Amino acid sequence: MNISHLLRQYEQGHRQFRELDLRGVDLSGVMLISVDLTRSNLMGINLSRGFLTKSNLSQVSLNWADLSYAKMSQSQLIETDLTKANLTGAFMVKSILVKAKLSGANLSHSNLRAADLSDANCCGANLQNINLREANLTGVNFNWANLSQARLSCANLQETSFFGANLSHTFIKDVDLSYADLEEINFEKCRLTHSNLQGAKLQGANFKGAKLNYTNLRGANLQGANLRGADLEGADLTNAIIEDADFTNAKFSETKVIGTHLTPQTIKPTSPQSPFKDTPNYVGSFEQLQPGFAV
Repeated sequence: MNISHLLRQYEQGHRQFRELDLRGVDLSGVMLISVDLTRSNLMGINLSRGFLTKSNLSQVSLNWADLSYAKMSQSQLIETDLTKANLTGAFMVKSILVKAKLSGANLSHSNLRAADLSDANCCGANLQNINLREANLTGVNFNWANLSQARLSCANLQETSFFGANLSHTFIKDVDLSYADLEEINFEKCRLTHSNLQGAKLQGANFKGAKLNYTNLRGANLQGANLRGADLEGADLTNAIIEDADFTNAKFSETKVIGTHLTPQTIKPTSPQSPFKDTPNYVGSFEQLQPGFAV
């Protein structure tokens, strides 16, 4: 089917266009709302600024496709191949991308709020400034992905993999990352307020300047982590492992450290004049605590 025939049929009310071969064609700015393109070959197609709202693109080959600034909200892209695709600025609110292949894709500045990406492969993808608020990210592979300045607040992050990912300057408020493996992840200036990192593996992680207000870090392994200048107001470090961590200039107010093992190598003075408040759950500063002292 050629392009003119496709558009003519669409104007006549047809919406079923399964298993088409439209490799490399130019459909930029096209309007194909609520169409079914299941299992079509659209490799390298240009759908930039197109309208594909509520469409079915499941099992479609869209690798190397140009979908920049396309409108695809509430669309289905189940098991769709979007490898190396350009999705810059795409609008995909509440779309379903279960098991989608997005490795090496560019989704910078795209909007996938409340989308379902469970078990999707985003390895090495550019997700800078992406909006993933309230999204289902269960089992997603974010290994080596760039999530700098992404918005992940209230997202479901169960069994999500972040190995080698960049999460600097991200907004990750109110998420559950309990017992997650986040070793050596870059969380610089990240906002993790009210998040759950209980029991998480955070060895060597970079939390420099991060907002960890009221974050649950109970039993977390922060060995060798960088928390220079981090804000730990109201955070819970009960039974956390913090050997060789760097808390230089970190801010402490109502921070719980019950059972946390403190050593001179891990706790560095930030304000020698500020007194240590006489309550078991509060740390105003660590400088008065003796080596090995646990509150």
